Amino acid sequence: MITTADEKLLRRAIDIAAHAVTLGDAPYGSLLAGPDGAVLAEAHNTVRRDNDISAHPELKLARWAARELDPHTAAHTTMYTSCQPCTMCAGGIIRSGLGRVVYALSTDQLVELNPESGAWPTITQDGPALFDVARVPVDDYYRRR
Repeated sequence: MITTADEKLLRRAIDIAAHAVTLGDAPYGSLLAGPDGAVLAEAHNTVRRDNDISAHPELKLARWAARELDPHTAAHTTMYTSCQPCTMCAGGIIRSGLGRVVYALSTDQLVELNPESGAWPTITQDGPALFDVARVPVDDYYRRR
């Protein structure tokens, strides 16, 4: 359930997205709030500026949280973001241990506004294969821990 406090922070994420446009960047913004609602970090999309396909604000904040926050604190944060995180960002959010995400536009709504946002092709994946070979470095790594 989205609260009035959530709406205030979500509006800030949308303001970050609007500011990104004034800088010539894509219109996506996010912030990470601590358990008390204090803003810990903010980011906007810099994919074109940085020539970095991973420079989505959600992934930048997930990486920041993984470096800067202990697991307990990370688990009690909320990310507020102008659009629903893509699959890449969702993976980073999960791996960083963040507690919650609140977003404004859904992916479907974004695609309605900008059809190119949904024009990603699928990639062919073949596997699994070579289990007996591939397991060796994995087994070695986890035995050493």
